Amino acid sequence: MDTYESVLLVKPEVFVFNIPPRSSNRGYRAADWNLAEPSWTGRMRLISKGNELAIKLEDRNSGELFAKCPIETYPGIAIEPVSDSSRYFVLRIQDDNGRSAFIGIGFGDRSDSFDLNVALQDHFKWLKKEKQISEEPTGPSLDLGFKEGETIKINMKITKKDGGDNNSKSKSKLPSSGLGLLPPPPSGKLPPPPGSSPSGSPAHGPKGDSASSGDWGEFKSASSNAGPTNTNWVQF
Repeated sequence: MDTYESVLLVKPEVFVFNIPPRSSNRGYRAADWNLAEPSWTGRMRLISKGNELAIKLEDRNSGELFAKCPIETYPGIAIEPVSDSSRYFVLRIQDDNGRSAFIGIGFGDRSDSFDLNVALQDHFKWLKKEKQISEEPTGPSLDLGFKEGETIKINMKITKKDGGDNNSKSKSKLPSSGLGLLPPPPSGKLPPPPGSSPSGSPAHGPKGDSASSGDWGEFKSASSNAGPTNTNWVQF
């Protein structure tokens, strides 16, 4: 996968100086340079590509590369601040053949050098955080599959929409009473009601008469036949 080049900082004017070799371990001093006569003036761009970081010194008009300074760490040997000013740095530039040299750069305004410091620090803080995240152990993965011999029980309540089963159950649970219906007699004829005359009484007619024995006939209340007393029912 290709990594895109990202521009972190652009400064339109930067001065380049030829610097003498370091004479002691105390660091570089800008006062030892010929600050009044820079050897080159151009544009500076701070470029990142993935984890790589570099300062490119380019022509302000054509964009032609003058020098490139790869930066592995900051602070480090690739870019060092001078000991007597905050506006000047020493860069270790490299060409395509791997040859390196040291030059001095400087800005006309202190805010430009401050911006460069912040951009460099932010980049390496980001690299450090990315490294910590990549090295953090990941949590255990959840195994949601069934183990060997493992089963699952599901309780399901089924309701019948037609209600046939419920009706039969409700009928079977009705309370029993003394007024339940009797089964029909073997002859298929209904028995006479309680209190009726014996089968041989004149109300039933001659024995063996299917028309008179099968039909009970019409009955009337005592109010229609017995007068105003209405105390007894007429037998049939």
